[in-house]
Amino acid sequence: MERLIDEQLGILRDKLLLLGGTTESALRNAMQALTGRDSKLAKKVVKDDKIVNKMELEIDRLCIEIIARYQPAAYDLRFVISVAKITPVLERIADHAANIAEAALVLNNEPQHREFVDLPFMAEVAGEMLSDSLNAFTTEDGELSRQVIKRDKEIDRAYDKVFGELIEMMIEHPALTNGAAHLLFVAKHLERIGDYVKDICELNVYLTEASFIKHSKKK
Repeated sequence: MERLIDEQLGILRDKLLLLGGTTESALRNAMQALTGRDSKLAKKVVKDDKIVNKMELEIDRLCIEIIARYQPAAYDLRFVISVAKITPVLERIADHAANIAEAALVLNNEPQHREFVDLPFMAEVAGEMLSDSLNAFTTEDGELSRQVIKRDKEIDRAYDKVFGELIEMMIEHPALTNGAAHLLFVAKHLERIGDYVKDICELNVYLTEASFIKHSKKK
């Protein structure tokens, strides 16, 4: 006989994955708005951030309801706790995507920068990490989560390179300082997204293995 809680846990899983997919789209569209100089798309990303906020609240309410009504234990409790902690992380990632879109609205009125340095690469890695972290959650794959965590170093290295190149650009071409400064903000948003994806993966491992790896040297 199916437990009464199972249906609610299934709904909770679906809501989280829907939020994850919406967050992925926000990041992808924000970068497309930037590199494609598409202000209409940028405005859509900013506007749609309200949808993410609403989804976060719905998941929060469902987590509280499940705990109060069913008093889950063991794996079920870990699942609800993991979802409750992953949800605000996804919301923050969506916030960073909206901030990138807002930067695009400014940059689209600035002279075109040369290939946006390594920002597209950073966005590609961040997007892949986010997608893999959600897949790891769905399949409860702790090893995949650990592999995703390691990829954050790729974003960190790219960020250091972008930072140096943009500072050099400001020094050599003062007229481009405003645009370069906004690109620095974009780079920082992408770097933070990588950090947040690591948080999701750490929670995936907690869910799957009942093991805390946050702040651990052995991830």
